[in-house]
Amino acid sequence: MSVINIKEKLSLFSDQWSPKKVGELNGQQILLAKIQGEFVFHNHENEDELFMVIKGTLELELRDKTVTVNEGEFYTVPKGVDHKPIAKEEVHLLLFEPLSTKHTGDVVADITVETYEEI
Repeated sequence: MSVINIKEKLSLFSDQWSPKKVGELNGQQILLAKIQGEFVFHNHENEDELFMVIKGTLELELRDKTVTVNEGEFYTVPKGVDHKPIAKEEVHLLLFEPLSTKHTGDVVADITVETYEEI
């Protein structure tokens, strides 16, 4: 195991909405992502999902409210909760989720990623 430099890993890719796997921890995958625009409403029936903002401001639209997550903050979407990430400007994220978590839950969209690239 070696030290992971988040800034260095983020510099290795520019594509958006395509998380990159940078590690694993106790059955969890650690992902980095760059996003801009709106994702699709989806949920993860059996898994919580943690969004930590490295750069920018993330809005997580839920069915009953919108949660704003600023740089240096994180928010955990509970399992089964519909959510739609929105980034008005490019946002860099660190995500923690179980290895079994599907990118867009049971929703299949043009942006759905089946297997995360490891970097």
